[in-house]
Amino acid sequence: MPAITVDDVLVLPRLPQLDPAATSFRPVRRLTTAPSGYEGEGFPVRRAFAGVPLNELDPFIHLDQMGEVDYAPGEPKGTPWHPHRGFETVTYMIDGIMDHQDSLGSGGTIANGDTQWMTAGQGILHIEAPPEHLVTSGGLFHGLQLWVNLPRAAKMITPKYQDIRGREAGLLTTPDGGSLIRVIAGEIAGHAGPGSTFTPINLAHVTLQPGARLDLPWQPDYNALIYVLAGRGTVGAEARPIHIGQLASHGKGDALRVTADATQDSNIPALELFIMGGRPIREPVAHYGPFVMNTQAELKQAFEDFQKGRLGVIPAERMPHTD
Repeated sequence: MPAITVDDVLVLPRLPQLDPAATSFRPVRRLTTAPSGYEGEGFPVRRAFAGVPLNELDPFIHLDQMGEVDYAPGEPKGTPWHPHRGFETVTYMIDGIMDHQDSLGSGGTIANGDTQWMTAGQGILHIEAPPEHLVTSGGLFHGLQLWVNLPRAAKMITPKYQDIRGREAGLLTTPDGGSLIRVIAGEIAGHAGPGSTFTPINLAHVTLQPGARLDLPWQPDYNALIYVLAGRGTVGAEARPIHIGQLASHGKGDALRVTADATQDSNIPALELFIMGGRPIREPVAHYGPFVMNTQAELKQAFEDFQKGRLGVIPAERMPHTD
């Protein structure tokens, strides 16, 4: 799992040492296992938020772990052209390469450790697919796509992009140097990530070495979700066992605790976590397919606008492997 790394984590800023007597470590409210499925043209995904009530996810809507899969030549797949309205998609590429293109003429490529942040707002058409050379050669593909809700006042803003390179992430470690914390968005213990958000949120990819513990300060008014990308460990104030493909949603408190098992599988060198949380929007959610609105009437309008071409048109000049 390459993402972004450093040769020596001991040169990085460190989290503060938390005083257990003065810290309220959050308990695990719910522990779920992501079911497997397929998305787009047939790439495998784990549905990380399946079975979790929206009020525990708010301000998030949906999370897919894409892969991890080692494609043979000719096998890499993406998504066809599709619309979005009313939220933001955050695509974090851990391993592999993904091209994206939209109906506004924007596009680009993200690779190991990069993030492509698309604010759909009032509406957009876009496509995500592996580049032609990767389709030809095959190779590793592993990433995440997170959907972040927009508040009512921002549902119909002008679409925009942020391409965040892996090297831009805020990097820090624990007091004992047992982890690498990559802050993609928000702020953790005063260390900010590069992502700009409409709703206050934190996103971080954490690598925790075998036997290491992470005590992570967390805003009390944010929700808190920990998804395991690889490895095994324990999570929460009560040290609940957790493993790859599981999500822990947390109760109230001002810090998170995760410990990596001292022994991991031979092909998994560390516990890999995607940690997310934010200030709940607390507005009604009407979600169907590629649209996230506040009411059923707004959903109906979104589908009508899409069918009448108001969300954009597919550009004449398209990525060569997406026809």
